[in-house]
Amino acid sequence: MTFTEASSSRFVDVRDGDDGFRIHYNDCGNGPGVVVMLHGSGPGASGWANFHRNVEPLVDAGWRVLLIDCPGWSKSDSVVCTGSRSDLNARITKGVLDALGIGRAHLIGNSMGGHSAVAFALAWPERVGRLVLMGGGTGGPSQFMPMPTEGIKLIQALYRDPTIENLKRMMAAFVFDTSSLTEALYQARLENMLARRDHLENFVKSSAANPRQFPDYGHRLGEVRARTLVIWGRDDRFVPFDIGLRLVWGLPDADLHLFSRCGHWAQLEHAEKFNRMVVEFLAA
Repeated sequence: MTFTEASSSRFVDVRDGDDGFRIHYNDCGNGPGVVVMLHGSGPGASGWANFHRNVEPLVDAGWRVLLIDCPGWSKSDSVVCTGSRSDLNARITKGVLDALGIGRAHLIGNSMGGHSAVAFALAWPERVGRLVLMGGGTGGPSQFMPMPTEGIKLIQALYRDPTIENLKRMMAAFVFDTSSLTEALYQARLENMLARRDHLENFVKSSAANPRQFPDYGHRLGEVRARTLVIWGRDDRFVPFDIGLRLVWGLPDADLHLFSRCGHWAQLEHAEKFNRMVVEFLAA
């Protein structure tokens, strides 16, 4: 079966303390086991945009796949986050799983999604099967590159001035090989961004209220019980690969795969090999 964003689109209402959120997610497959995929923080990001090349191989392997759009992205409600975005996303993820009657799931997180997955694993270890982390997982600084990195500066500039020129600058740093970045792709991403200006404005407000949206959990990595696969791009200009080394060093049961000629989007830049690795890891 071929899945599309529209055919798999769903909504669920989730409470977070006194606040309520209408959360969008894509639901693909009907296997007994569940894989949750958590996207990154770039303007216009969504679960489908981040993982559309990874859904069918996981479904074909027998998994039910959920792509959750975090508050402040895509079709989910917006939010001004004054605390930890990692923990907010983790609570929302738990709320979605609770609403769907899902007790336990594997978590796959890219960039911000990696931070959120680690926060979830620390808060509810009994709810996590395995973790796959790409380009994120802790807010610790790189030991080799100035922080914030080139890519993070480009994201911040795009949030504040969402133009096609700034989008192209960010995307040029996002992937290693830019030949696949077509004008149609740029326009689609720009339209997605501008369709929700409240998300853009609230992200800027959130950063002003709390510049440390993604706290450093490096000192707590030893508490994570889930077996973990860490995947990184050697040429990542957003989150340098020495941060991936720190994850492997701190996590009790973690393996590392480093892709050469790869930027911040390993799951799309090397989709075929990524999919094989993840399917094998989850099934082992």
